[in-house]
Order: sequence, then C-alpha cells, then structure tokens
Amino acid sequence: MGTVPAAGAQAAAGYRVGDEASVTSQDGTAKASPQPSSPMARVAAMQPGWNLGNTFDAIPDETSWGNPRTTPELLHFVRSQGYNSIRIPVTWSNHHGPAPDYPVDPAWLNRIREVVDWSLAEGLHVMINLHHDSWQWINSYPTERTTVLNRYTRLWSQLAAEFRDHSDKLLFESINEPQFAGTSGDAESDEMVHELNLAFVRLVRQTGGHNATRLLVLPTLHTSGEQARMDALLNTFNELDDPNLVATIHFYGWWPFSVNIAGGTRYDTNVEQDILGTFDRAYNTFVARGIPVIIGEWALLSYDYTRPGIIERGELLKFFEAVGYHARTRKLTTMLWDAGSFLHRPDLRWRDRGIHELMAASLTTRSATASSDQLHVARSSPVTSKTLNLNRNGLSFRGLWQGNNPLRNGKDYVVSGTTLTLTSAAMRRLAGDRAYGVNATVEARFSQGVPWQIEIISYDTPTQADTTGSTSSFAIPTQFRGDQLATMEAEYVDGSPAGPANWTPFKEFWTHFQPDYAAGVILLKPEFFAEVNDGAITLTFHFWSGTQVTYTLTKSGSSVTGSHA
Repeated sequence: MGTVPAAGAQAAAGYRVGDEASVTSQDGTAKASPQPSSPMARVAAMQPGWNLGNTFDAIPDETSWGNPRTTPELLHFVRSQGYNSIRIPVTWSNHHGPAPDYPVDPAWLNRIREVVDWSLAEGLHVMINLHHDSWQWINSYPTERTTVLNRYTRLWSQLAAEFRDHSDKLLFESINEPQFAGTSGDAESDEMVHELNLAFVRLVRQTGGHNATRLLVLPTLHTSGEQARMDALLNTFNELDDPNLVATIHFYGWWPFSVNIAGGTRYDTNVEQDILGTFDRAYNTFVARGIPVIIGEWALLSYDYTRPGIIERGELLKFFEAVGYHARTRKLTTMLWDAGSFLHRPDLRWRDRGIHELMAASLTTRSATASSDQLHVARSSPVTSKTLNLNRNGLSFRGLWQGNNPLRNGKDYVVSGTTLTLTSAAMRRLAGDRAYGVNATVEARFSQGVPWQIEIISYDTPTQADTTGSTSSFAIPTQFRGDQLATMEAEYVDGSPAGPANWTPFKEFWTHFQPDYAAGVILLKPEFFAEVNDGAITLTFHFWSGTQVTYTLTKSGSSVTGSHA
C-alpha cells in the first residue's frame, strides 16, 4: 500500500484540540480533511485500524511488557503504512487514587492525552478504553455493584471531561472484553454488560461538547461473536436509541487453528466457516440495521514472533487474506492486534513485510493462494514432478517466477484447471545441490493481489535418539534433516489420548511441546507431563513434508525414559 500523507510537522509542533490532518487542494492550499457525516461512513473511514497493544494496557506501565515508549515517529509510520485508525488500549487500575473520587494520576492522563493528540495530528481516528480493568476489578460487579459502578463512572467522568472538546475522530470504548465472576451464566453476564454500557453512554452524553455526538463503542460479553451475545447487545442499542453508537467484537479465528491443537494445522473448512459465520452474524445483527461494527482486535491467538512455527506461514497467509476479504465485503472495520509481533517498533519495520502487503492488498482486492507454500523433495528418492492446487479467488494465473526470471510454461510447469505442476526437470534445477532446507523460492503471480511464494525444500526423514529425563526437563534428541514439525500426537497403549486436552490426541504446539531446531531437540513441557499417567505413551510427530515419526515414552513418577522406534 502506498504512503499516506501525514501531519508530522503538526505532531512535532504540538497538537491543538480540534485540529485535523490536512489535505492539499489543487491550488496548493491546505484544507481540513472532510469528516463523513453518518456513523456508518465514519467507521468505514477508520478501515483499516491498528492496535497499540501491550503498551498503555501493560501493567503497571507503558514499557512493562517489552514495548518502547510511543513516539510521534511511530504514529507517523503507522499512518504512512495505510492505517486510518489506532486503538489505544489503556489500563487505569494502577493509575488512579482511592474512593470515592478515584482521581486519575495527572501524569498518566497527560501521557495518554499526548499520544491521543499525536495520533489525531497524523489524521488517525483514535479509540481509547478501559482495558485490563475488565478482569482486574470490573469483573466483581455482580457481587460489588455499588463499588464497581462508582469506580467505573468516576473514571469515565474524568475521561469524558478531559476529552470533551477533542475532535470527533476520537472514540470511547466502554470496556475491553467484559467478563464477570459469580454470575449464573452468560445470560446474567449479558445483563451486567448491558447495565454498564447504559451507564457509560448516559454519563458521556451528559458531559456535552463533542461528547454529545461522539461515537461510543459498546462490546458484547467477552466481545464474543456468538449470536446470543450480539442479540443481547442489540437490545442495549434498542433501549438507548442513540444513532452514534458502534458495536464491537473481537476475532481470533477457529480456536484449534489459532493455537495449533487438535490437529488444527491448516486453513481448512472449519477455519473458513468460522470466519463466514462470525462476520455474517455481525453483518445481519448490526450492519444491516445501520449499526456500524468494529472488530476491535483480530489476529490469531498464537501468532507471536517469540514462538515461531506454531502456525505455518502459508496457512497464516490464507487466514489473513480471507479475513480481509470477508470483513470488507460485509462492511466491517478491522483493527489488527499488534503487541509487537507484526511491527518491530524500535526500527519501524514490519517483521514480515509479505504479511503486511497481503493484508494491505485485501482492503481492495483478493490474492490467490495454493494448497501449500512448500514443495518437499526427499533426498533419499529421485526428484520427480510436484503439484499444488491453486485457489485463484477469481483471479487469472499469470505464471511462475524465480526472482526476476520467468519459468517456462510447458517446460518448467503446466497448469490444468486448478492444478499447478512443476516438472521434474524444473524441480531438479530448483533443488540444486539438495542441501537440507529451503533450496529455492518461486512465486506464482496472478492478475491482482500479492504473489504466492513457494519454497522448494530438501529433506530426509527426521531421526531421534533414546534419552532419559524428568517431567520438569525432557528433550528428545532430534535430527530434523531439513524438515519442520507440524504437530504431535500422544496416546496411551489402549489408544486413548494422553496428556492435557484429553479430548484429542493432538497436543498444543509450544504449550505442551516445542521444537528447538538450533539445539536439535523437541522439548516436552512440564505442562504436558502434569497430566500424563505413569506407563507407556506413544508419541507421533507429524512433519510438514508429510513424514511421521513415532517415539515411545515411559513415565514413572517424575522420571521419564524415551526410545525411538
């Protein structure tokens, strides 16, 4: 996506309340960017959005969770990369005084205002909220109604007064992911959300100024996309009868895929239907009634640069592409959750530029994908032709390239329907000396969107060695030999699932097991052994080449012995 002009000079000089980013007319004069009139259009103008995650929501302070202090340069970069809005999650619990007034720490409030003002000066729409307060103290609302409500309303009274005259590009979100302890179930918890949302809207509206018509963002219980939760929020909208309200949910995908458990390694029909179902419900419940929807957080739960390999990159790209398309066609505004896994803030660079480019492209078009972004060549066998199934998403195939060099149609590859075949001659050339790992990368180009990259990988079947250890420290010596781990099964002798999540033999990647390619081991975590019975357990390791390797564990108390097949 191209660079978007931004008001960096304004940010450096100091933002004035009510300032807007400027655009330049044909005669060279600056004029204020027009603000769409309807709430639906205003929320549409926020697409796409980005979260300043693990920053002001961090406990206790801005840098406590590993991110650097926020600067005007960061916000300018976010705007320059095509983002039109920023969500600034804020946890207030550690930054205000005692009852009955709960005065907000002036230094903390001034810092929040500073970043809000920098963001507005860049032309970004901005959303602030009460974030981890939801589980720190708001969750006790069912049993401490008066105390929680007083604290909640006093905080919002101070915030509403502080930002009363700020641009209407600033939005207030009542609570992040509301949740409650001590209720009889979701129906009663829905009522708790309803009560707090009512109090929030009525309080803010009474403060006047821009708050009289400011867009206010209301969540479902847990910011869930379930129909019952949306129906409960719709009742709140109907009771308030306020045209300047916005619904919000969060979306982290089909859970087995989002954390890699239960064999959820691939973007399959379960993942696709979860997107379609959630987004259709949001559209039919709210958008079709003229109520804007912001997906205030979205990504995949276990996508984290500190835990690589949980979700294979090609499968991840398919998910990101589909979310962008299905949200766009249903008029849902999305705000990427980024706690540091997408944007490397110290250097202002994307950790994976290809992911950013694909998400940007999804705002206007589709990108084609394929059944995989990997073709594996076994070193123990002759090199043969390889096939992939193309998912064109309505686009036309334009050819294969290796760097700037086009491959030859008919000699290097053949396309028949949706099947792409690389010939044995092309595969031999691309595999080269067949060193373990990625030997070459080619890309399939289409009529629009981001090309689909395909890695040519040489491998041999991984091997493992016998070892001993304990339930607190156990590592299986593994020669990966160019292959990478997709998932692991654990079963007792009778075939029943072993270990945690005993409803499935497939354990959770990284939480229960973790490959360490540099050290040449697969770690089995204490969390895995904590729920394993004594006796024999068969492990089956699934690799991305399709290879499976079995390994036997014998657990006796805290002692563990491992043997390869």
